[in-house]
Amino acid sequence: MSSPTPPIRIVFLDRATLSPQTVLRSLPFAHTLQCFDHTAAADVATRLRHADIAIANKTPISAAALAAAPSLRMIAVAATGTDNVDLRACAARGIVVSNIRDYAVHTVPEHTFALIFALRRSLVAYRDAVRAGRWLDSGQFCFFDFPIRNLAGSTLGIVGAGALGRAVAAMGRALGLRVLFAAHGERASASNDHVPFDDLLAHSDIVSLHCPLTPATHHLIDASAFARMARRPLLINTARGGLVDEAALVEALQSGAISGAGFDVVSTEPLPAAHPFQALLGHPHFILTPHVAWASDEAMQSLADQLIENIAAFHAGTPRNIVTAVP
Repeated sequence: MSSPTPPIRIVFLDRATLSPQTVLRSLPFAHTLQCFDHTAAADVATRLRHADIAIANKTPISAAALAAAPSLRMIAVAATGTDNVDLRACAARGIVVSNIRDYAVHTVPEHTFALIFALRRSLVAYRDAVRAGRWLDSGQFCFFDFPIRNLAGSTLGIVGAGALGRAVAAMGRALGLRVLFAAHGERASASNDHVPFDDLLAHSDIVSLHCPLTPATHHLIDASAFARMARRPLLINTARGGLVDEAALVEALQSGAISGAGFDVVSTEPLPAAHPFQALLGHPHFILTPHVAWASDEAMQSLADQLIENIAAFHAGTPRNIVTAVP
């Protein structure tokens, strides 16, 4: 009589990167699931030593950690980005890596426009002024200390024409914005709404970033780019912090080269005490949110459901959303 197959051992290295309200649905096979709220890089190897499947959102999984996990057969990334995983080492080991796709097509564009509306109408500045007693001091029913501008008729320049960029464009058009996309090299479209990057910077009232961070896009927005923003636009970044030279952003906002900035990401997260953005946290035209554009309740549950589906598909022999697989 054959011995029963042991349960699949699954380790979630950073469960706290999903909200406590997010449900991890049951898997259709025998398994154990060990969840850690957070895992330091130095502890990854120990925690994966006996794992068959690892789940990680942002916890780094290095080649050294993989070498110490001989049973590991899959890494289910609980996010779209996989830069926290050594994909080359996974491919060499035959470890399948899967990611989450197209779960944020509502939450990120909505957050993008929340930042745009708040900045174009100076909502935070007026809220803080009311709190400080300025309304009462004004002696009348309203006051006009900060600019208020309509969106209709303005030009929205979008860098990145993937699912999120296109969703932002659709919202923008519905609000009466003219939409431009940055055209890049051989991927450039012949349509009228794709323009050279320099033209986008020169003609946009709002510039919104929705492209991946790669060596080619690192510091895509730098001091030179700010100097080419002829219309003093808002700069919105819900993509990756490294797309923008953050010290140059501080200078651009303080000097008036741009009219405002709304960021959900920074190059080092959480925000360090010595980060250049510390100088802007009280600025009336700067909003920084803590990398939560993706994190609506609905989007997070969709992510978790897709995560479970990825693991179940792998166990069934039909892996999906593969980033790198058995070579």
